Amino acid sequence: MLLRAALTAFRRGGTLTAQPVSDCLAVSLEHLAAYNSVCGFGLRDALPLTYPHVLGFPLQMKLMTGDGFPFPLPGLVHLANRITQSRPLTLDEPLEITVSARDLRPHAQGTQVDVVTSVSGVWEGVSTYLHRTGGSPGSGEQPQRPSASAVWRVPADVGRRYGAVSGDRNPIHLHPLSAKAFGFPRAIAHGMWTKARCLAALEGRLPGAVSAEVRFRKPLLVPGRAEFSAREVPDGWKFAVWGKRPHLLGTVSAA
Repeated sequence: MLLRAALTAFRRGGTLTAQPVSDCLAVSLEHLAAYNSVCGFGLRDALPLTYPHVLGFPLQMKLMTGDGFPFPLPGLVHLANRITQSRPLTLDEPLEITVSARDLRPHAQGTQVDVVTSVSGVWEGVSTYLHRTGGSPGSGEQPQRPSASAVWRVPADVGRRYGAVSGDRNPIHLHPLSAKAFGFPRAIAHGMWTKARCLAALEGRLPGAVSAEVRFRKPLLVPGRAEFSAREVPDGWKFAVWGKRPHLLGTVSAA
């Protein structure tokens, strides 16, 4: 998979013609337990809201490394992720997973595209990726730092542990040396691990029909210290992860 991803470096952009890819699978209790352990979820019949994302990851990679996806994977930036479910999925039901790509559109720094994972007609995850070609990030509205609800000590091996359960073994997450080869001072945590860790902190307080949306900001270097904040609002929750700057900003609302 890593070799196929590396070979996409020769792409120079173009049209989006990738066709959807699908599979049907059953949940492995051993795999689910390992995922819950690294992300902080308790083990229960209902699957964590973020878990279907990792189940769909092999199909996501198949689509993005295959013909019809216009961008090289090295350097592709994960900007945002939105997950919506109409009811919780359970560990004993077979899951029909389909991954597609849509909505190629301009961005101030290049072009963005959505990779959509759909599961059994009740769960959908939309990951927005940026292919940089130039320009500078817009200043935008600078978020105000919230009061911390908890302080996380993020260990150096979290990228390797999450990579093992998610299949996402991007070198920027695995080791300081491989991360430095891509311009980072040391390894960085997966954005989807950070989102999962936030939702684990809210476990038991979210409705079954729910939507959780995050925007990824500055990478979270590991090992590191991060402040998690969460506050209840009329339509759900607002949460964030901060270091010196924001790493992630998110909202949860009833779907």
